[in-house]
Amino acid sequence: MSLKIPAWVEGRLTPVDKLEVHQKGLRHKAVSVFVLRGDAILLQRRALGKYHTPGLWANTCCTHPHWDEAPEVCALRRLEEELGITGLDPEYRHRLEYRADVGGGLTEHELVEVFVARVEGTLDIHPDPGEVMETRWVDYHDLKQEIARHPDRFTPWLRIYLDGHTDEIFGAATS
Repeated sequence: MSLKIPAWVEGRLTPVDKLEVHQKGLRHKAVSVFVLRGDAILLQRRALGKYHTPGLWANTCCTHPHWDEAPEVCALRRLEEELGITGLDPEYRHRLEYRADVGGGLTEHELVEVFVARVEGTLDIHPDPGEVMETRWVDYHDLKQEIARHPDRFTPWLRIYLDGHTDEIFGAATS
C-alpha cells in the first residue's frame, strides 16, 4: 500500500500518493525539525535508497504528516522513526512555503511547519539505515560556509531554510 499525504488538489486538501505528489509538484503539508546543541545543528545524510535527494545532507528530520496528524505529533514520530531520538520537546518556530526541483523530474512544493528542539550534552541517536546513512553535528556558521562552497551536497530545502528563513527558525542572533 502506498503512503498518501495531505496535498492540495483543485484548492482542496486531498490524500494523494506521495510519489504522485512529487511527480506533479503538488503543494503538500510537511514538517521539518532542527535539533540544536548550542550553535550546532544535527544534520542527517539521506540514505542512498531514498527516491529523491539520496546521499544529500538535510536538517535533522523532514517528513510528511499523516492525514489529520498534528504537526507536533508528526515531528516527534519522525524523530523517533528516522533517528531513534526520543524525549525531546520541539518548539514550533515558523510556517514557510517553498517549491524546489529535487531531481529526477520530481518537485517538492511544501507548506512546512518548522520546529526546533534544543539538547544539552549528549543525545542518543540510532538512525534507521533505510532513512539515514549518517549524522553529524555542525556549527551553524560553519554550515552556512560549507553550503556556500558545496551547495550540491545539501538538499534544496536546507539551502532554502538557511538562505531565507534563519531569523524565523533560529532567531535573529544567528544572522
